[in-house]
Order: sequence, then C-alpha cells, then structure tokens
Amino acid sequence: MTAQPETPRPVGEDDRDAAVRRLREAYAQGHVSHEELDERLDQVLAATTHGEIARAVASLPLPPEEDAGRTATIGAASGRIQRRGAWKVPRTLRVESAFGRVRLDLSRAVFEHPVVDIELRLGTGRAVITVPRDAIVDVEDLRTVWKDLRYRPRTRSGPDGPTVRISGAMGMGRLTIRHARR
Repeated sequence: MTAQPETPRPVGEDDRDAAVRRLREAYAQGHVSHEELDERLDQVLAATTHGEIARAVASLPLPPEEDAGRTATIGAASGRIQRRGAWKVPRTLRVESAFGRVRLDLSRAVFEHPVVDIELRLGTGRAVITVPRDAIVDVEDLRTVWKDLRYRPRTRSGPDGPTVRISGAMGMGRLTIRHARR
C-alpha cells in the first residue's frame, strides 16, 4: 500500500480561525512579539493552502488539548530501531537509544500533521533518517558531540510538503538525513 500525495485543499474559515486563536494565545503567553504576531496574522489571513497556515504557526507550542495523544516514544537500550513502509508518523516522535542503530524511513510514511518533531536522544551508533522528497527539514536544535551531521538540503522543496524538525542530542555517532529519490 503506497501513500498517495495529498492534493492541497482550500483553507476554510474554521482552519483560519483556529490558526488566529493559536497565534493570539502564543502572543498572550509571550511566545511571539507584537511585530511577529502582526506578520504571522498577515500570513494566515493571506493563506490559500494548509501548508501556508502550517508554516505561519509551525514554531508555536501546541495547546495542551491538541498535544495529547500525539507523542510517541521508541526506545531501546541496544540493538536496532527501525521504522519503514506506510506507518503513521505522530506529531512528536521521541527516539531513545543508548547503543545501537536507528533507521527511520519517512518516505512512504503517512503524515497526519504538517509539522513533525523528531527528538533524538542517542548515545552511540549510527542514525539514518530518510524524509519525503518534498519535505522541509529543520535541524537547528540538534546537538552532535562526536561527529557532524550529514545533510544536504534540497534546492527545491514542495510548498505543501511536511516540515520535519529534528532536535535532541547525538553522542558518539553520526546522523545522516537524506531525501527520498521518489
């Protein structure tokens, strides 16, 4: 079973209202400045696709009721952690391993959320993450101790591809991120 790419559907008023409420809540809690609030509100009000709205609210914390049940943890003391094929990617995925290899293939995975956070807590061993061809990858919050990250961003990512934010820490191992070829 292959996951078909989702066609962009028009943004409804309910989607737009939810994004505006989320922005106002983030402003009230001090997560965004007044200028940033104005800029993001303009983006939400001008958005024509869900991807555009998702980018406007991507860095904001989720309200507690939306975050419940969207976090999964995969852990192993040693050995191999592997996910591939058509699996559902949760909103937040925590991967914890003291020793061993990690391989996450998101190329055929089912994304229910436009933004996915992957938090790595890896001791030693190698990790390989394959993202969809049109994914946008953010690795700014990832710390590597021993070896540098191997990732070459695509020059052209699709406007409605998922955003994969990778954070956490890698001990004595290397993380390789690559885009799927098809």
